[in-house]
Amino acid sequence: MTTEQRAPIRIYDTTLRDGAQREGISLSVDDKLTIAHQLDKLGLSFIEGGWPGANPKDEQFFQRLQAVPLRQAEIVAFCSTRRPGVSAADDPTLRSILAASTRWVTLFGKSWDFHVTAGLKTTLGENLAMIADSIRYLRQQGRQVIYDAEHWFDGYRHNSSYALDTIQAALQAGAEWIVLCDTNGGTLPHEITPSLQAVRQMIADHPQCSARIGIHTHNDSGTAVANALAAVQQGAEMVQGTINGYGERCGNANLCTLIPNLQLKLGYHCVEPEKLAELTPSSRLISELVNLAPDDHAPFVGLSAFAHKGGIHVSAVQRDPQTYEHIEPHRVGNQRRIVISEQSGLSNVLEKANHCGIDLDKQNPVSRQLLQQLKQLEHQGYQFEAAEASFELLLRQALDQRPSLFELHGFDVHCYCGSLEARQQGGFSSTALATVKVVVGMQEILTAAEGNGPVSALDAALRKALVDVYPTIAKFQLTDYKVRILDGKRGTSAKTRVLVESSDGQDRWTTVGVSTNIIGASYQAVAEGIEYGLLRPCFKDSDDCPINIRAVLNRP
Repeated sequence: MTTEQRAPIRIYDTTLRDGAQREGISLSVDDKLTIAHQLDKLGLSFIEGGWPGANPKDEQFFQRLQAVPLRQAEIVAFCSTRRPGVSAADDPTLRSILAASTRWVTLFGKSWDFHVTAGLKTTLGENLAMIADSIRYLRQQGRQVIYDAEHWFDGYRHNSSYALDTIQAALQAGAEWIVLCDTNGGTLPHEITPSLQAVRQMIADHPQCSARIGIHTHNDSGTAVANALAAVQQGAEMVQGTINGYGERCGNANLCTLIPNLQLKLGYHCVEPEKLAELTPSSRLISELVNLAPDDHAPFVGLSAFAHKGGIHVSAVQRDPQTYEHIEPHRVGNQRRIVISEQSGLSNVLEKANHCGIDLDKQNPVSRQLLQQLKQLEHQGYQFEAAEASFELLLRQALDQRPSLFELHGFDVHCYCGSLEARQQGGFSSTALATVKVVVGMQEILTAAEGNGPVSALDAALRKALVDVYPTIAKFQLTDYKVRILDGKRGTSAKTRVLVESSDGQDRWTTVGVSTNIIGASYQAVAEGIEYGLLRPCFKDSDDCPINIRAVLNRP
């Protein structure tokens, strides 16, 4: 890790446009505004908002952003060069860009002669005129221009002379940034240097030109981050990418990996040091807004990025975190985690207890009893490394700190499938009805609820039975449900592990259930999710701890 401070690198985020092209992502205008302000809070230099004129949603985004402007980042509008045979002033695409009222505009044009003739179906000379005319027109309208040289590396590889002519046209028209794009994502790191050096030389040969170089890479070869790092080390001063690497096909360069590598490993200034701690929260917030599960194993920002499971690792980390951590987690807003599993040693249990706010001494007999219990349960199929809430409940129970909030005295689930006629026509609908009987204190509660499946119905019935006694439950929701068959060779009698993720709208926690009966395993995980959600603020001595639970715990 270097301490040398090098030239600043401008970080250009294109999550709202390029990232949103990922299959399965659809952002509302409100989503885009929330993401833009979070990226601004992270301290990025440029945020590409979209393509005004391409769709009404992007137009509305730029309009609404004017009422709630960003604090420090430059918002950028994106568009193509003018069409063949049309003047820049008469092109509706460029007029829409001006209507967005941004100071900066990113314009993309063709670098690859194949794309000019086969895609645009025009001449190589007309393409050069399109680039120059469009940039010159935007500059005349008072805009600052970033020129994205689309398919640059493919173009340079096939016809380097013409590719450089396109850059020459952009420079002479007044582009302030020349961004070299690996649009197909097929370039490898060693191929970055030759063409980038050629562009650097072209700029150097024009002393009156003050344009700077940027890099935009895609991940189709799995090298987007490596390519961007190579470009920076060859003189690129802007890096374009997306949060979590979202993007079309295999995605774009992942800014959550690039920024800390550039800043913490290579000594380039990307964001203010205190802003870097917003990286992990930004990654997780945006993954929620795009409705994609966070990548737990993502470098720097993943839940498991600083997780330690093996007992030897845990012991070493407790002595000095540098033994198994390449940076301090808090620098990127993440945290160290001690994972509990059958591979755990006593140090894992003690460290995990400490993370739960419990000072557990290794001389305490509970420590080794709990360790043995964990290993026995994981042998049965439980998985506590992915269900930390269930682990804490187990720990609290061993320490006699887990009050009984409710007891299940039975449940019944019925499923009603669609008619035979509907199924034959290709449609299939299923409604489930769950009935539960629970006891809270001396009160017996019997209730029923419907859901679109047995687990949904069971969850709804249990909440319905308890919500009057514990109103906080109304805020809880089941946010993820995973099923794993543990011994598939036994067919329908196989043991099943169920992981349930619950949320109160702010925080998330995961619980686990194991049984040969999938409904029984699901009930266990769902019930513990509700139980932990109720007890969680009480474990933390929060004012949000319900009064009736506080009374059970004998707390004022």
